[in-house]
Amino acid sequence: MPSTTGYAKVNGLEMYYELHGEDTARRPLVLLHGGVLTVDLSFAPVLPTLAAGRRVIAPEFQGHGHTADIDREITVVNLDSDVVAMLDELGIAQADFFGFSLGGLTALEVAVRHPERVGRLVLASTHYSQDGYRDEVRTPDYASPLLPSQADFQEMADAYAAVAPHPEHFQDFLAKTSAGANAPLPWTADDLRALASPTLLVIGDRDFVKVEHAAEMQRLIPQADLAVLPSTTHMTLTRHTSLLLPVLDAFLNPGPA
Repeated sequence: MPSTTGYAKVNGLEMYYELHGEDTARRPLVLLHGGVLTVDLSFAPVLPTLAAGRRVIAPEFQGHGHTADIDREITVVNLDSDVVAMLDELGIAQADFFGFSLGGLTALEVAVRHPERVGRLVLASTHYSQDGYRDEVRTPDYASPLLPSQADFQEMADAYAAVAPHPEHFQDFLAKTSAGANAPLPWTADDLRALASPTLLVIGDRDFVKVEHAAEMQRLIPQADLAVLPSTTHMTLTRHTSLLLPVLDAFLNPGPA
């Protein structure tokens, strides 16, 4: 359970957030969840470990989870603006970021547009151009084992129904979020070359993102490592704690050089 929850009034939103762990001398860690997901669905398996010995801030995006939708497109530019405004309201000048999927796109946008706000950066299941997705994700065949299953979609719908301010809007919310996630992305290779933050790229070997695209990102970003988790799909990446947590720990808690 979060130690504290709250709502930040930002950009016409009342943006829900959770605070986990304790304030320490270490930079706080911001967790940014995936599209159509919630903090719990994206991060419940890893959150207790990540919050040991540091403050963790985990918001829910426009229209997601506890945060009501507004009459505005869901885009990475808008989500970035919301996250930065929330950090301003909480008085946090700089944080480490761990973004998954749509949250990874948002974390990348924060790092590109506001580099001074980002310490260390984890981009999980994240691409920088739409051709980074596998063909069966870009033109989905819903029989593909790479894509969310019927049970996964039911889990998303149940989570929305349990906490959303307007649970009857799920199908509209799903379409709006899908449109935002599939829109053209705002970055170039030069944006990646200019990233100043140490960066960890994490994908599953059966993820939405092509392994070769993640490898291209690793080559472009000056201080980047790449971890490819075996036997891991998009939906299981944050659930494979025995694979993921050691990689995160080594990156987020570097020892002396």
